[in-house]
Amino acid sequence: MATYVRVVDAVNHRIGRIMMYGVFVMMAILLWSSISKTFFLPSLWTLETAQFAMVAYYIMGGPYSIQLGSNVRMDLFYGSWSIRRRAWFDSFTVLFLIFYLGVLLYGGIGSTAYSLGHWGDEPIGFLSQIVGGFFTGGTDGAAEVIGRAERSPSAWRPYLWPIKTVMCFGIFLMLLQAVSELFKDIACLKGYEWGRQADVA
Repeated sequence: MATYVRVVDAVNHRIGRIMMYGVFVMMAILLWSSISKTFFLPSLWTLETAQFAMVAYYIMGGPYSIQLGSNVRMDLFYGSWSIRRRAWFDSFTVLFLIFYLGVLLYGGIGSTAYSLGHWGDEPIGFLSQIVGGFFTGGTDGAAEVIGRAERSPSAWRPYLWPIKTVMCFGIFLMLLQAVSELFKDIACLKGYEWGRQADVA
């Protein structure tokens, strides 16, 4: 458990610190959007690119937010509880989060498979065929499996599978972090020192 917590927390800590700079990416995109509309022809790609950047910023930064405990919650009673009582409460409520993230991840995988041209009932099998095709035949092997890729209905019409893949990866990292938080609560209840203070260096 301690090894799992250290590895997951370290990975999400580093990704979260990198994603903090995503706000500057969004600012740059929106600044260019304003400049292009004022002095040049408006860029078709700026609005959706800013939306994609916001989604990546939010989803990929989510695990780090969970790790820091900066997610929104009602502290009316929780704030005055002892550390052990909080651990009891958290170890129960985090199970709902794990279930929710599991359902969300499965739905995200299905949506990603759909964006790559799969309309069947086995999205995981379809994605594994793409990965297998890539390892056996490179990009051509993967392209043989992929169907008609989903595109945005906007004038720019970008492909949607890249951002959906990012969303699945971020949800997966959040799921790993939620399990890490469960392990921390269990350790806290058992009296281990690293309970809520896992090393992320």
